[in-house]
Amino acid sequence: VGVTPIAKPIRGGTDGARLSFMGLPCPNIFAGGHNFHGRYEFVPVKSMELATNVIIKIAELVAKDSK
Repeated sequence: VGVTPIAKPIRGGTDGARLSFMGLPCPNIFAGGHNFHGRYEFVPVKSMELATNVIIKIAELVAKDSK
């Protein structure tokens, strides 16, 4: 889909962090946001479109493997 993943640990704060700690891997799917939790937080539309494409591709791959 034209996206190169960058694995980068984050400091807690997500439900997935707790589930991962309990043994269920839960990676965060990027949203392309900038300046998180600040006055100037934003997400470009292009980034949201790319994130959507990645999620759709993951669903397609899982569906294909489950047949």
